[in-house]
Amino acid sequence: MTKFDLIATGGTFDIIHKGHIELLKKAFEISSNVIIGLTSDELAEKKGKKITNDYSTRLSSLISVIEQKFPSSSFRISKLENDFGPAVLEEGVQAMIVSEETSFQGEILNKLRAEKNLPSIKIVVVPMVLAEDGKIISTTRIRNSEIDYEGNLLSIDK
Repeated sequence: MTKFDLIATGGTFDIIHKGHIELLKKAFEISSNVIIGLTSDELAEKKGKKITNDYSTRLSSLISVIEQKFPSSSFRISKLENDFGPAVLEEGVQAMIVSEETSFQGEILNKLRAEKNLPSIKIVVVPMVLAEDGKIISTTRIRNSEIDYEGNLLSIDK
C-alpha cells in the first residue's frame, strides 16, 4: 500500500475496542508519522456522545494501547475541539484514515482545505469491524454489556 509521510485520524476512543485497533493498524501501516485527533470532553458533549472516561483518562489509555500494540511508531495526539483538528490546517497531511461511519467527513475536510489553499488529501476508509453477531462493534454496545472489546457476545443467549 502507498506510504504517506504524514496522515491523520481521530476519534473519541472512550473504551478502546477492536474497531479502534483496526483504525490505528491501518494508520501505522501506511505512514510512519501519524497525528491522532482525540475528541475533547467538550466536543464529545456537544456531539451528544455519552462518554465513560474523561479526556486525560482516554489520552493515557490511547497512548498505552499504541505503545503496546504499535511499538516504535511515531505519533502525536492532538486534542480535537472540532471535527478535523490539524488535518485542516497542516499542509503536510497527505491522507486521513476514517471508518465507514465517518467517511462522509473526507469530502468536507477537502473542501475546508481547498478554502485554505491547501492540497486535498486522500481519504482511506477502514471497514467497520463486526462482532460475533454480525453487528458493528461499538463503545455503546460494550458499555451496555452486549459484547466485549473483541466483539464476543456477553449475553447468555448466544
